[in-house]
Amino acid sequence: MNLKEQFEADLKLCPVVAILRGIPVDDVETVCGFLFDAGIRLVEIPLNTPSALKCIDRAVTAFPDLLIGAGTVLTAQDVDDVAACGGKFIISPNTDGEVIRRTKEKGLLSMPGFFTATEGFEAVKNGADYLKLFPAVLGPGYVKDLQAVIKTPIFAVGGVNAGNIPDFLKCCSGVGIGSAIYKPGKTMDDIRRDAVAIVNSAKHTA
Repeated sequence: MNLKEQFEADLKLCPVVAILRGIPVDDVETVCGFLFDAGIRLVEIPLNTPSALKCIDRAVTAFPDLLIGAGTVLTAQDVDDVAACGGKFIISPNTDGEVIRRTKEKGLLSMPGFFTATEGFEAVKNGADYLKLFPAVLGPGYVKDLQAVIKTPIFAVGGVNAGNIPDFLKCCSGVGIGSAIYKPGKTMDDIRRDAVAIVNSAKHTA
């Protein structure tokens, strides 16, 4: 099974990318364990997290059955650094052709951020595998309008939670969930509980 096939298989199990922004290195294994037990298989560690590369390396080593990627990837050098740590997918808040092309050169999956149809088409032109609508503040109706012309799978990120996941998943291939699952200072019990709630909402939709 190649990387794209593995990503798609994990997406079918649960169409959620858990975003662990700001997670301390020492908490990575515990939190990833909660995510795995809840049914999540796709985990993003943003590069504006302190010691992000160490976090990615630790997650990749400890959880070979999770696909670990990086978010907030802004430069080609960032892509190189993530690839060296074993990250498998690259997510950005913006559309940057150089980042997308380097991602594909490294054999990783590309999910650049976009907001307009023009940005979406530019990302696809440069080789994006998926598109991240960010922020998804205009709701599912906007996604439907975009998907009428953009055939590349779209993920909704920013403002997605257990309450509105069902509406987004009617028109999106997946969602990215940050603070609704994890944010610094949240108790481990709350992280575990919220991960289960998100998965239950997503699976009920599917």
